Amino acid sequence: MNAPLRFLAASALLLASLTTTQAQTPAAGKPAAEFTGAVADKAEYKVVYQLDSDDPKLIKQTLRNMKNALEDPRLKGKLQMELVAYGGGTDVFRKAQPYEADLKALQQQGVLLAQCLNTMKERKISKDELFHFISYVPTGNGELIIRQAQGWAIVHP
Repeated sequence: MNAPLRFLAASALLLASLTTTQAQTPAAGKPAAEFTGAVADKAEYKVVYQLDSDDPKLIKQTLRNMKNALEDPRLKGKLQMELVAYGGGTDVFRKAQPYEADLKALQQQGVLLAQCLNTMKERKISKDELFHFISYVPTGNGELIIRQAQGWAIVHP
């Protein structure tokens, strides 16, 4: 076989190989259409969502992400969740903001709602300005450090 034909044959084999590889998931070796996500084979999962921004879009996204995780059928009955707010994220817990119904719905599903006391002190925020049903931690960063050391996943949308 001459060089141009060998090149074309090798190119065709490489292309066929790439097409087959891309159509399969590396872990299961099944076609992509059959892949339904990771298998939740543990009895319990723990996650803490970190909120340090006062951007309304980011706050809404964080609350929506938390709700979606709680509704994931793979995690039903297996998920412990906490929301830690500090810095600008404190806005999520302010009575003047529109998040009360979403927060109460999350809390009714067992989500811990934690506000950083350090932020409140630095920004001179009174507990009276925040929803009465939230909890407090000495520092948001400290809470994240402890939770991570305890094996909790940290999500920072």
